[in-house]
Formats: sequence, C-alpha cells, structure tokens
Amino acid sequence: MIIELTRFRVKEGKEHRVDEWLEFLNEYMEDVLLTLEDEKMYVENIFRETVDSVDYLYWYSIEGEGGQDVENSEHWVDQKHLKYWKECIDESYEPVDLVLEVTMIPKRIRENLF
Repeated sequence: MIIELTRFRVKEGKEHRVDEWLEFLNEYMEDVLLTLEDEKMYVENIFRETVDSVDYLYWYSIEGEGGQDVENSEHWVDQKHLKYWKECIDESYEPVDLVLEVTMIPKRIRENLF
C-alpha cells in the first residue's frame, strides 16, 4: 500500500484552466473511476490552495503496488487529464511530497481496500 500527499504549483495565469480541468474530472467521474482500476488506485483526491496569490494542487492517494502509470494509459479521459496537467502544472517547481506520519484506517476498511 502506498499513501501519498504531494503538492504541485499551478502555472501563473492557468487558474481558469484548472477550474475547467477539475470540472472535467467531476463531470466524467464514471470514466475516471474506470481508469483507477488499472492504476490500482483505491483513493485519489485533489485539493486546491491559494497562498500569496499562487495556486497549488495537492494529490492525496492510496494505491496498491504494481499499477499502470497514468502516462501509459490509453483511456481517453486519462489522455485529456494529462493534457490539462502539461498545460497547468508548473514543471519548474519541484513537487513537494509531504511526510506521512500516521495512518488511521480501520482494519475493516483496510481489508476491503486490498
């Protein structure tokens, strides 16, 4: 089991495209959820924060080992997701992986995740 929380900076001026991106993911959630199976992604959440007029997106995920990388997916929804990513995420900013200190998942939930 891999649990991650990573911060990415949004490119300046791309905030409205991020709005569209997140609306797209919500609108096509049924298709998005289908792609998570191949990735062995059990939980994936995207959070948004603005600090000093700079937008950041945070990805929180719980995934299994050996899943397909989204970059290798042929699903149309993943391909569109990656186009938004390339347009909106500032690659000059080193992503920040937050340090996991405690995991609190009840045993009955953990057993059903995997």
